[in-house]
Amino acid sequence: MRVAFVGKGGSGKTTLSALFSRRLARSGAQVLAIDGDINQHLAEALAPDADGSDAPPLGARLTELKDFLRGTNPRIPSAEAMIKTTPPGHGSRLLRLLGDDEVHARHVRRVGGVPLMVTGEFDESDLGVACYHSKLGAVELYLGHLVDGPGEYVVVDMTAGADAFASGLFARFDLTFLVAEPTLRGVSVYRQYRDHAREFGIRIAVIGNKVTGEDDLLFLKEHVGDDLLTHLVHSPWVRSAEQGRAEADLEALEPQNRSALTMMREAVDARPKDWPALHRHAVDFHIRNARAWADAATGRNLVGQVDPDFVPGPAALN
Repeated sequence: MRVAFVGKGGSGKTTLSALFSRRLARSGAQVLAIDGDINQHLAEALAPDADGSDAPPLGARLTELKDFLRGTNPRIPSAEAMIKTTPPGHGSRLLRLLGDDEVHARHVRRVGGVPLMVTGEFDESDLGVACYHSKLGAVELYLGHLVDGPGEYVVVDMTAGADAFASGLFARFDLTFLVAEPTLRGVSVYRQYRDHAREFGIRIAVIGNKVTGEDDLLFLKEHVGDDLLTHLVHSPWVRSAEQGRAEADLEALEPQNRSALTMMREAVDARPKDWPALHRHAVDFHIRNARAWADAATGRNLVGQVDPDFVPGPAALN
């Protein structure tokens, strides 16, 4: 299952992405965490003493990624003809989560006991000339070619605010956790996400964060309603972890916060996997991008990249 964490800056989405990923890994589940925020902090949240990167960012090797994923798909003659929304078809290389392939071998490292892949931050050559969506395009392509199975989890820490709607990446997930503080600013991003997501049938579950009492909880219920799944309270354990001095054992986390993480996993596990819907959204966004800018930019008819008889999923691996 693919899970996104979104919310306004400072809401705690990166911290919750890390806690959720660590809890999954500790349970023995196969999990991959992806830092999809251009401000790269997920590694620090997974392990405050994490140093350096021994795996290149996914966005830094985009041409190589495209060449690998297009495989022998006759509809995609070159990496230059492939854009971030290009869907897989017959001949494309599909990925198994953490499988034995060059993408995972090159781009995944373990941090705090969790396999981690990062989008990559801006470097000097990007400043003033590149949009961070060019980095996120690598994540979009990765998820578009991934066939994740039962009991497997991809956890993506997304960009802050509602910026994810500027690309089709937001439609690549089985469930989106929106982290909201009990403030007017905290719930404003929820309203933006709710309105956009309804158009595409995207499921959002709100996670209240930094709740200090009943008044905070009532505020969230008033503004979020039935979308509120659970909440976390102020956590001295998390603060200690951020200061690099917490116990490593997640069982030392406050009982309410452990319970919230359990409820979140139960909500993910209860979601049905709908491969046709995921692919339908991918195709829709690809056609939109092709007609809006990509056909003109590449000089090609990119709508022709859509393979009408292909739907990704376990059956496509055979």
